[in-house]
Amino acid sequence: MSDTVRVLLVDDDPLVRSALRLMLGGAPDLEVVAEAADGAEASARAARHRPDVVLMDIRMPGVDGLTATAALRGGPRPPEILVLTTFQADELVLRALRAGAAGYLLKDTPPQDIVAAVRKVAAGEPVLSPAVTRRLIAQVTGGAADRDTRAVRARRRLALLADREREVALAVGRGRSNGEIAAELHLALPTVKTHVSRILAKLELNNRVQIALLVHDAGGDGQ
Repeated sequence: MSDTVRVLLVDDDPLVRSALRLMLGGAPDLEVVAEAADGAEASARAARHRPDVVLMDIRMPGVDGLTATAALRGGPRPPEILVLTTFQADELVLRALRAGAAGYLLKDTPPQDIVAAVRKVAAGEPVLSPAVTRRLIAQVTGGAADRDTRAVRARRRLALLADREREVALAVGRGRSNGEIAAELHLALPTVKTHVSRILAKLELNNRVQIALLVHDAGGDGQ
């Protein structure tokens, strides 16, 4: 990836897109390369312009942001995706995270924080704070049978990890940053990053948010 982060804006409201373009346009390292009004347009624009980051609205007519997120993340050279929402605990946001989104932003997020979030996900970091992560995963819905089924599947997947990888995964599930994990487990920071990369590869996950959701499904301790 070049020094300039290429951004695609996806929202059915042209005023929202204009505001976002204005916010991001003042940053010398960010470039808005295209806009789309729904998920179908988003896929076409992404294929043509190859953005590094997509700011994705969820509730749109036609192809919604959830469907578009899954499609983009499942394709070749997938961009990082930030969900845009007006809801702080929306089940649709959770589903988008499971589909591979790197996190979410509220539409009233201060401009400087939006710029910082785009830079972070472009660098492979999620934009969910530990508090937000805990609040989001606490909103997972479904009956007891559904939770039990997810728990069994999640524990089987976590069992594929080596002991140290499992410890790192559980720490990610608690919302710890790489630096905090390094201090907690007495590891070098590059070692933690290597473990996280191996966890993502072994479990076929997109990002650390999905690791946190998997740990939550397993019961928080993976047991």
